[in-house]
Amino acid sequence: MHGEIMTIEDVAKYLKLKPQTIYTWAQKGKIPAAKIGKEWRFRKDLIDAWFNEHIQEQFQPIVEKMKKEKEEKEKN
Repeated sequence: MHGEIMTIEDVAKYLKLKPQTIYTWAQKGKIPAAKIGKEWRFRKDLIDAWFNEHIQEQFQPIVEKMKKEKEEKEKN
């Protein structure tokens, strides 16, 4: 799902990190998140984009190629 909503636990599992790390990053604004009441929520598409921005510069051409291939596949 394009705009899938994730919890701290979902994001931690997805990125293979500890939930406390995700919580701390969310509090500090280091990861795209929305605080709804007392709970943090994340959009999977934003987490993917955020992650891709953190890929080392030398690998950016690979990321761009994959992005273009995905866009072409979605058109067909």
